[in-house]
Amino acid sequence: MTPVSEILDRIRWDADYGAAEFTIGYFDRVENRVVLRPIGSVYFEPGDRFFFHFFDEDAEEHSVPLHRIRDVYRNGERIWHRGA
Repeated sequence: MTPVSEILDRIRWDADYGAAEFTIGYFDRVENRVVLRPIGSVYFEPGDRFFFHFFDEDAEEHSVPLHRIRDVYRNGERIWHRGA
C-alpha cells in the first residue's frame, strides 16, 4: 500500500494533480467516527512528517496524527483507504 505521506506529497508538489478537490477522512477518537475535512482547511508544519493541523469552528487548533487518516478523496472519488 502506498503510504499516505506519498499521496499528500503528490497533492502538494504535483501542480496538475493537486489542482483537483481533495478531502481527507480521519478517525476522530472523541466522535468515534471518520470525519471529512477539505484539504484546503488543513495545514502541515514544515518538517513535521507526523501530523496535520486545522482550526475548528471555535478557532481551536487541532493536531491529528497522519496514522489516523483513513481515506483520501479526489474530486469526490476515494483514491486511498487504510483499514481500521
